[in-house]
Amino acid sequence: MGFARTCSVALVGVEGVVVEVQADLEPGVAAFTLVGLPDKSLVESRDRVRAAVVNSGAEWPQKKLTVGLSPASVPKGGSGFDLAVACAVLAADERIDPRGIADLVLVGELGLDGRVRPVRGVLPAVLAAAEAGYRQVVVPEQTAGEASLVPDVSVLGVRSLRQLIAVLNDEPVPEEEPYGEGRPDAMLAGLMVPGAGVGTGLAASGAGGDGPWPELADVAGQQAARTALEVAAAGAHHLLLQGPPGAGKTMLAERLPGLLPPLTRKESLEVTGVHSVAGILPPGEPLVRTPPYCAPHHSATMQSLVGGGQGLPRPGAVSLAHRGVLFLDEAPEFSAKALDALRQPLESGHVVVARSAGVVRLPARFLMVLAANPCPCGRHTLHGAGCDCPPSVVRRYQARLSGPLLDRVDLRVEVEPVSRSDLLGQGGRGEATETVAERILEARARASARLDGTRWSVNSEVPGHELRTRWQVAPGALAAAEREMERGLLTARGMDRVLRVAWTVADLAGHDRPAAQDVGLALQLRTGIARGVPAVVGAAQ
Repeated sequence: MGFARTCSVALVGVEGVVVEVQADLEPGVAAFTLVGLPDKSLVESRDRVRAAVVNSGAEWPQKKLTVGLSPASVPKGGSGFDLAVACAVLAADERIDPRGIADLVLVGELGLDGRVRPVRGVLPAVLAAAEAGYRQVVVPEQTAGEASLVPDVSVLGVRSLRQLIAVLNDEPVPEEEPYGEGRPDAMLAGLMVPGAGVGTGLAASGAGGDGPWPELADVAGQQAARTALEVAAAGAHHLLLQGPPGAGKTMLAERLPGLLPPLTRKESLEVTGVHSVAGILPPGEPLVRTPPYCAPHHSATMQSLVGGGQGLPRPGAVSLAHRGVLFLDEAPEFSAKALDALRQPLESGHVVVARSAGVVRLPARFLMVLAANPCPCGRHTLHGAGCDCPPSVVRRYQARLSGPLLDRVDLRVEVEPVSRSDLLGQGGRGEATETVAERILEARARASARLDGTRWSVNSEVPGHELRTRWQVAPGALAAAEREMERGLLTARGMDRVLRVAWTVADLAGHDRPAAQDVGLALQLRTGIARGVPAVVGAAQ
């Protein structure tokens, strides 16, 4: 009788659970039993592992074989357990030393020829292994860079099962021929979900996924909208752009990610982990350094936005946009059920999805941008444009964005049609992305210095109670906002959000604390009602 054990990782949402893979050989009729709550793809590993072991030059044990995955109560799926199962079986048959794999974490899929194929979710798997105290992991060669992002963990990237057996037996490592030269590497297919990438509205750099972000100076006119965009980027405030078709709402939203500061190391690891699990991590780029931009189509379902799918839920658009921008173009065309599902993640920064297979907590701290027309035809706010929509139709169309959802939006801006002089450049070009981004970076630094020692990093995360008691505005600065609240035009949450926006405006202007003009501009941006306050901040103020 032979017994051996090693470890692998099961992914639950975007978090990993270390699983002990045990192999037991007993005399009897040759059979292979896999237990421990495996799914269909994991049950199929019996055939993959057997063929890979034989084609790697090892002999398959002709005994009764039982492989257990512990803890048995955790659902397990995917092909990432293949490598651990194969090594456990070989160690139980004494083809390799069982002590050599007892403290190893192995993640990888096996091809029938013995090659080790990459799988999704390597980064969260290695993070889970490191948190559990493991210091040695074996992963496919293509994902070794992703696994190496975790500090204090020794990573071994292997190309085939033969190479791993040789390393464990301290034998010369055989050379494996690379995949066909000049052809796409089919081994990378396991890293990508079919249809992911541009089709999902996700981009990691540029609105189309390649090159730098679009230039803000290309936007003609729209001074108020550009100011709102700058405030949104500086304080991570949610933004609603309303206006007729062709006014530039989509152009403005696409330029917002380019204004955001680069991700910190911690944020990069969070975003990379989510993208790795979702299968949208670009090959050869193991670490996401720029804020993601996700723009799902308005036909998206609630499950595609907040997360779902068969079995354990998978990350949705709100998680793919974590630490980045979620742009909902034609927002009233989204289903009311899908839009209202955004209320929880907008407040908490995460989403909890409960299904029969289990409950998953997914990160979802994003900057939301909504774009909406004023009516179905889009000409309601244009003078003399001939809007054909009856008032009742206009009211129903605008009511598709519910009050509770809009109450969570900090900035509301009316995007006016572009004038002929602005379009022809007679008024001069606006500020470039680089100039505005530098000002935003300085404002973020001021906020970070003020919030040092707290669990918050940007103004939009600070609770209203702290803003009212710990950081005071200038005397009398809140007079206008207090009047609006007494008249019922501002809720308690609305007042808190005005305070947050006012602190962001003050940071952009270089003020120590918000003055009456800062609060006035914040109130104007919050309510969308002109109050005679110049819609400029920072250097232009």
